[in-house]
Amino acid sequence: MTDPILSIRGLTKVYGSGTEALKPINLDIRRGEIFALLGPNGAGKTTMISIICGIVKPTAGEVLIDGKDWQRNYREARKRIGLVPQELTMDVFEPLISTVSFSRELFGRRPDPKRIEEILRELSLWDKRKTILKELSGGMKRRVMIAKALAHDPDILFLDEPTAGVDVELRRDMWNMVRRLREDGTTIILTTHYIEEAEEMADRVGVINKGELILVEEKNELMKKLGRKVLHLQLTERLDAVPPALGEWNLKLSADGGMLTYEFDAKAERTGIPSLLTAMRDAGIGFKDLDTHQSSLEDIFVGLINHKRAAA
Repeated sequence: MTDPILSIRGLTKVYGSGTEALKPINLDIRRGEIFALLGPNGAGKTTMISIICGIVKPTAGEVLIDGKDWQRNYREARKRIGLVPQELTMDVFEPLISTVSFSRELFGRRPDPKRIEEILRELSLWDKRKTILKELSGGMKRRVMIAKALAHDPDILFLDEPTAGVDVELRRDMWNMVRRLREDGTTIILTTHYIEEAEEMADRVGVINKGELILVEEKNELMKKLGRKVLHLQLTERLDAVPPALGEWNLKLSADGGMLTYEFDAKAERTGIPSLLTAMRDAGIGFKDLDTHQSSLEDIFVGLINHKRAAA
């Protein structure tokens, strides 16, 4: 395995009030991967990204970019990192092209009008290049934030809830661009509330809750390991309760008594379905339809968070 492009070691953040926003975080990000960081509001996602990007000072810990400490090599680190933050914060009276060009030079890159034009065209902003930022719609301002983050051609791009509250067209453009960036070798770390995006885009998934990184896993392995299937049985006649004869399958009965639900591991040697159907027949319980549902990344995420809360 190649050396990670980004290494996080013992990173913590405790505010003056005593609030522990980040418990010791240890994480390696691989060169050229898309890493999705998932977690509920207030879990510590933005705090972690803000520390790595030099916006917030950590209480303890270090961040290494290609093995170099990001505080001692601050200028180089900032040059190699791009950030699309959640909040739309821009100089509202600047023309669009001016603010994007300035972002490139701010990070020590030489002016490159051709590169700026490429970025603006890719984000459908070229026709608006002379427009004052104040006059742009919210969706267009979000595109400008992305353009500013890309202007200095960073090796590592942080996307903090980049598609929250934007239109479907921008989300599609955004993810097409992310795919192209990854093909060009850019490492991408994203946080998102749209878990289906992480399911589609990410190579690996991390789950953070209450400042603690509770899981880091290859997405496909996570889906195999924790993904389960659910069998729904639409009953011919409604039941008041699950009969004792079916107790070993841990069935759930719907509120209206018309459906039984059985959860099973699709990878297991024995799913238990044939014996369940036999037991239902013996008990005189008929069904008129059945279907199966594969758990999604969202199901897995919710299950992990609930399990952690129950254990706390």
